[in-house]
Amino acid sequence: MTVKTVNGAEELRALVGTHVGYSDWRVITQERVNLFADATDDHQWIHVDPERAAQGPFGGPIAHGFLTLSLTLAFLPEILAVEGFSMVVNYGLNRVRFPAPVPVGAKIRGGLAIDSLDEVAGGVQLVQTITVEADGSAKPCCVAELIGRYYL
Repeated sequence: MTVKTVNGAEELRALVGTHVGYSDWRVITQERVNLFADATDDHQWIHVDPERAAQGPFGGPIAHGFLTLSLTLAFLPEILAVEGFSMVVNYGLNRVRFPAPVPVGAKIRGGLAIDSLDEVAGGVQLVQTITVEADGSAKPCCVAELIGRYYL
């Protein structure tokens, strides 16, 4: 994995329309899924009961979609380092989809594309698409359009 480093708005703007790269792979463990279930009070059996989940529609437990989405924030700094700003704020999401499940035990990684960069008061707003894929899966497991505000 190679982290791409940019400094300031103009170097960031030069990446618009490009695919920047990929994060490292991460294994999704049952322990991580259980900890996420505890943090969110979402203890649905398809996530936290391996024996019952083995008989369910996915053949075993799967990660919560929102766990997969939350890991996109861990993937981003492994792909792109943005310097020259005093602060970055997560401004929200335009669109999120979960086309395929993430089975417990799967390896996942994120790929980053830069969609747009616009001026806002005190800085710039970056829209980027992160696509999370599971090793060996034909479909991505999460595609999210993230919006970040980078302030000078």
